[in-house]
Amino acid sequence: MRIFDPHIHMTSRTTDDYEAMYAAGVRAIVEPSFWLGQPRTSPASFFDYFDALLGWEPFRAAQYGIAHHCTLALNPKEANDPRCTPVLDALPRYLVKDNVVAVGEIGYDSMTPAEDTALATQLQLAADHELPALVHTPHRDKLAGLRRTLDVVRESALPLDRVLIDHLNETTVKEAKDAGCWLGFSVYPDTKMDEERMVAILTEYGPEQVLVNSAADWGKSDPLKTREVADAMLKAGFTEDDVDRVLWRNPVAFYGLSGRLDLDVAGTDATHEGNSILRGGA
Repeated sequence: MRIFDPHIHMTSRTTDDYEAMYAAGVRAIVEPSFWLGQPRTSPASFFDYFDALLGWEPFRAAQYGIAHHCTLALNPKEANDPRCTPVLDALPRYLVKDNVVAVGEIGYDSMTPAEDTALATQLQLAADHELPALVHTPHRDKLAGLRRTLDVVRESALPLDRVLIDHLNETTVKEAKDAGCWLGFSVYPDTKMDEERMVAILTEYGPEQVLVNSAADWGKSDPLKTREVADAMLKAGFTEDDVDRVLWRNPVAFYGLSGRLDLDVAGTDATHEGNSILRGGA
């Protein structure tokens, strides 16, 4: 079984997670830039973070046989902080990097005017750079957030079929599907979706343009949830081809829209910028 986790925050995870993910079948991941859990105080902290997603994290992943790509953006939560908004002006120099396969996470957190501006600006950047977009839907007022998101996307230069709407659930999936977007679902231990609910949605709506992710981060989350969904699908009667479609071919197709997706895991030097993943090792 081959698995592509299309949304996981490995900066928050350990090398043990990489090892367990590989053993479970994970061979490729996309790491979206996101909120770190406490406020950043300047654009410079974003730039160091972006550089890590472009360099150090792919190096770590490659040590465990996993291809790593990223999406870059000013995330919705921090779009409300004027100390962070200059990131929008600097994004173009990062979006040309080979390892960047989408603009994201963008979208809404509290649905403020500042978030409106950041979303519209970054959708235009995605169109300008011929990249797809990964859109975060809010954890509160999800249906209202989805509808507001779709309105802004429809007003943008980016086609709906180049947009992945993430963190969907039973209340939002139909409208996102009817709009023609790609459909993203985050599977968590206690919140968001779980394996059984995910299987029920796949049974009702089918596997077309569906991407399942763990969204594992610094909170209570599980980087092996993609494998658990695959196992639940097989148990429910889905075929191995269905599983491969949802857990591999769909994320390959979406991020392949960037023209930059490379699933070969290249050999790396023993160190990255003079550092190895082994404390004191070569």
